[in-house]
Amino acid sequence: MRTVLLVACLLFPLIASAAGGEVKLDRAKIDLRDAVSIQRGAQVFVNYCQGCHAASYMRYNKLQDVGLSEDQISDNLILTGAKIGETMTIAMREEDGKTWFGVTPPDLSVIARSRGADWLYTYLRGFYRDESVVTGWNNVAFPNAAMPHVLWKLQGIQRLHTQAADSHGKAHSELVLETPGTMSVPAYNNMIRDLVTYLEYMAEPESVKREQIGIIVLMFLGLMAVLTWLLKREFWKDVH
Repeated sequence: MRTVLLVACLLFPLIASAAGGEVKLDRAKIDLRDAVSIQRGAQVFVNYCQGCHAASYMRYNKLQDVGLSEDQISDNLILTGAKIGETMTIAMREEDGKTWFGVTPPDLSVIARSRGADWLYTYLRGFYRDESVVTGWNNVAFPNAAMPHVLWKLQGIQRLHTQAADSHGKAHSELVLETPGTMSVPAYNNMIRDLVTYLEYMAEPESVKREQIGIIVLMFLGLMAVLTWLLKREFWKDVH
């Protein structure tokens, strides 16, 4: 039994790596200290995501921590008639979502903790036109995703082009923008980066503060270690 457990522990990272190595993720390069990016991402979220996706663990007034006032939140981010202290829920019922999309749209409160910022950044930029699926859209990071490409007017229409096999017999695919959207490619990428930054912030609003406290605690422990060593040396200096 010990041998089986040891082999399983050694093989699990290899299996996980093989399962997740098919999609090359793009680096999101988000900065949770950028309050303006979080604010812009929140605006994108309420305008394009919150129609189907709730964030039931996030309260509107939490955005005051990134520099927004109650009036700014009420006037620009609350589109459902909710009160500023309420959570970011939606009116769509779970059974309706399942009927319309085949699956219930997931709550996005902690999606960044589940998927990671790089995966979300790749996914939201990875939609391409595919008439073989029901929605007419497919995704390089999440094949046959039930979610349609709600941002296609902004990004434009991409196609997945498969190149000829290389010397190792491996074919490569790449996304090609066939029809430009209303935003340029850099502008769209920046908008998605802001959205991912907000999703990452929403998953753990206190992460920056937690890291700052952690640094202070480590510095304090380091100082106490030095003082303790000096005190110990003073107590034991006459002991031979």
